[in-house]
Amino acid sequence: MTPAASPPRSHPGLLLVLLAGAQFLVVLNTSIVNVALPAIGQDLDLTPTGLAWIVNAYLIAFGALLPLGGRLTDLLGHRTAFLAGLLVFAAGSLAGSLSAGPTALIAARAVQGIGAALLSPASLAILLAQWPPGPARGKALGIWGAASAAGGAAGVLLSGVLTSTLGWWAIFAISALLALPSLIATLLLLTQGERKPTARLDIPGALIVTAGLTLLVYGLGAKDATPLPDFVLPAAGMLLLSVLIPIERRAKDPLLPPSLLRNRSTATGNLLMLLLGAVWVATFFFLPLYQQKILGYTPLEAGLTQLPLAAALMAASWGAGRLRGTLLPGLLVLAAGLLWLARLPADGAFLPDLLGPSLLIGAGLGLAFVPLTALGIEGAEPRHAGTAGGLINTSRQVGGALGLAVLTTLAAPAAGPAAPATLAHGYRRALVATALIALLAAAGAAIHLLRDRNRTTTTAATPSGHS
Repeated sequence: MTPAASPPRSHPGLLLVLLAGAQFLVVLNTSIVNVALPAIGQDLDLTPTGLAWIVNAYLIAFGALLPLGGRLTDLLGHRTAFLAGLLVFAAGSLAGSLSAGPTALIAARAVQGIGAALLSPASLAILLAQWPPGPARGKALGIWGAASAAGGAAGVLLSGVLTSTLGWWAIFAISALLALPSLIATLLLLTQGERKPTARLDIPGALIVTAGLTLLVYGLGAKDATPLPDFVLPAAGMLLLSVLIPIERRAKDPLLPPSLLRNRSTATGNLLMLLLGAVWVATFFFLPLYQQKILGYTPLEAGLTQLPLAAALMAASWGAGRLRGTLLPGLLVLAAGLLWLARLPADGAFLPDLLGPSLLIGAGLGLAFVPLTALGIEGAEPRHAGTAGGLINTSRQVGGALGLAVLTTLAAPAAGPAAPATLAHGYRRALVATALIALLAAAGAAIHLLRDRNRTTTTAATPSGHS
């Protein structure tokens, strides 16, 4: 079987812009709805749980289908997967801008997620194939990570500007418009790579992952939407995911190759990215709500005040691609920023209360994201580049969906409409829990670094004749 090949790198600068731009679009849509949520809820008469599903429909479809998207990238070729992802993503974005009801909007968000599940691993696979391990790949990953970081922060800013001027529908129209130049650039820059025609898709594995994750996240985040006891749907999801392990062991072409799962770096990177995903999504979900519902910011003001966070995130991501050892400091800085933000008073102001924690949070996210991405794909064989890229992105998106499901429950009032003081208390509680997740990730990173240092020391002390 021949590994899926990527096109020759005849225009490396333009190619990197294309790949970074695709990742920007993917991450943009994890946060672009956040500032617009109050306006969407008012127009479509959505409950807080329904609003969370405007976010979660994208995250679940994206996260649950990423393993399949990564596998398709390896089987069908990087260009085919990249182009298909762009087309589906653009179609979902256009449908979202035309949605007249909550069901249509949630469905459009799911279509966006399906497109993103192809687009993101394909872009990372092309990057890995065209920039071999070394400083050049580190710089390319730094730019790719900076674009990813910019997408998360720019989503909040664009959401505020567009919601205030044109209406919430425009946040989806802009994604469709931004996909057009990427489609043209793909046709011009990328040529079809080789395929592995004898390999087969692991359809049972993909179906089980999708169903299991959907039940798990829906059961956690929509407890009032079903007459079943709260534990039934999450337990069913966990049961389905546990069945996946023996099925994958017997599969001829498993969705997740065993060599990836046995790799310690891959396992550690994905576990920590799961935690970072929860922190990332929760931060960009609760901060705009806090600003609008408690501090009284307009959507435009809430978006503009994300600029310092966005700048810190981009600068830290760019720097993390050129430096070593930024993972643990980044997670600690991130936790400190979240704890600082959690003490935000109900009458807080931007300069004394928001600017400092925003800069710390942005810097921490950027310093941690790039090395975690590199750790998650470290050691992957070239023929599994798409799968490795899909897996690390799966961890981030599923972590975000699971984290948001749990943290929105933690932040919600006990019953009925809540006064601003009650809402503020719930948001603070959720932000403290988010900081604790960041600290848990920092502890995991410290353990990994210690093990890696001990292993390096042991190898260096072993005589070459006995190694």
